[in-house]
Amino acid sequence: MSEHRIAMVGTPCEIMAASKLQYYTDSPIDVKLGLFCMENFSYKYFVNLLKEYDLKMDDIEKFQIEKGFVFLHLKTKETVKIPLSVAKRIIRKNCNICVELTSESSDISIGSIGSEDGWSTLIIRTEKGEEIVNGAIEQKYIEAKDFTDSQLGLLNKIAQTKISKNLETIERREFLARPVLYQREKSDDSIDKEFSEASFQDLRSNVIDVGACVLCGACEYACPHNLITIDDTKPRMKGECPEDCHACFAVCPRTFIPEDLRNDNSKPIGDFKKVLTVKSLKHTQGQDGSIVTTLIDYLLSNEIVTEALIVDKQDHLAWKPYAKLTNAIDEVVKSGGTKYSVCPVFKPLRDLKEDQVKNIDEGAK
Repeated sequence: MSEHRIAMVGTPCEIMAASKLQYYTDSPIDVKLGLFCMENFSYKYFVNLLKEYDLKMDDIEKFQIEKGFVFLHLKTKETVKIPLSVAKRIIRKNCNICVELTSESSDISIGSIGSEDGWSTLIIRTEKGEEIVNGAIEQKYIEAKDFTDSQLGLLNKIAQTKISKNLETIERREFLARPVLYQREKSDDSIDKEFSEASFQDLRSNVIDVGACVLCGACEYACPHNLITIDDTKPRMKGECPEDCHACFAVCPRTFIPEDLRNDNSKPIGDFKKVLTVKSLKHTQGQDGSIVTTLIDYLLSNEIVTEALIVDKQDHLAWKPYAKLTNAIDEVVKSGGTKYSVCPVFKPLRDLKEDQVKNIDEGAK
């Protein structure tokens, strides 16, 4: 897969899965653009909640969450707001054990917290991320200003709130013998031993059946035997898991995290090189989305990456997310905007891997 250099956009848990794929496999993911994320909603339960307001997903033009409300901007130009206290019941269970707001293992993190209207907050975390941002500024894809101390203070405060709140949830779950493995501090040697003895059955009992699965699809992608399937429900095994295979357990973002990737909960937004507030000079269709779109535009136009792994909305099912690989800027622009629900983001990589194997087999005939 060396000919593919993929830029991925994802939430903190998806970015951690991508980081583990890079750590344990020959991953085609080359650039990680991480999103700020407080929580995601169950699509099915969101549909049911909208019925209480006599609404359908198809009525909605845009979602926005701020100031304690979910704002639904309708196609009729009306706005409906739902208190987060009400929407809380449709939050995915796994979000309540996430202590990461800003996608700390990404190359670049993007969100709105701390920035003025029309601007986005951008955290540079790696040398690669720094090169990308500097290039995008130099080529006038984005405009950047320094993040002030007060802006950084607000971002840290909100990130710390998420950490503190969800660490309490984790403590309660552990007390009830519902493991939260990714928060356990183990040495790499100890983790390697755990992985060497683990299988899909362990993934099921320690992650899937206890409501910790993030539905990212990393397990499906990493399985070398194509035994795992994941759609809108939990990952499922078809057939018997070979005794010497531990890939699914290793790459899951909710199993043990290697020391190099592990979050430090004493640093609310993690390690970083620089924080900026930025504005797109190329695209204007959204706040965070415009910066993500603009950075992908820069990466593709300069052939830094060959494709982008993005999440778009299905045409036949309003706001239903699905992941796809593309090298077309117009498709990236079309996909802009937050979906607030999840899908198996790594599924296109599985399809890519299968296509390559098929091509190799056909070439050998």
